Amino acid sequence: MDIVFRAAIAFLFILLLTRIVGRRELGSLEPFDLIMLIVLGDLVQQGVTQSDYSVTGLLLAGGTLALMQVAASYLSFRFRRLRPVLDGEPIVLVEDGRLLERNLGRERLTTEELAAQARLNQIDSIDKVRWAVLETSGRISFIPKQ
Repeated sequence: MDIVFRAAIAFLFILLLTRIVGRRELGSLEPFDLIMLIVLGDLVQQGVTQSDYSVTGLLLAGGTLALMQVAASYLSFRFRRLRPVLDGEPIVLVEDGRLLERNLGRERLTTEELAAQARLNQIDSIDKVRWAVLETSGRISFIPKQ
């Protein structure tokens, strides 16, 4: 039962951590970010299982994390008010060619990074963007002006 409790705490910690870190970092993993995720995974595993290397411990910890993920997904689906907490909300970064500096700052996103993402979407100028939205996945969607 101790492993189940620790796995539940680890799940909540990881959920909180992903909300604090922000979407931009999760949407574009650099090599350092990938290494940090691996290290975090190892640290969480040590905290959850301690020195329990049994198959039973594996099944309890893995099953708890999986059930909590399914529960969070179901709660997000069933209760609209929980979606911003569990999934986050899309954030508008550009509106009618005008940068929304407050939203860029809130997501720690620079104008240069936004322009680079626009270029990757064959948009040569932010002025030509009707909407740019930072999605909950960390990707930026661009809707060009007509």
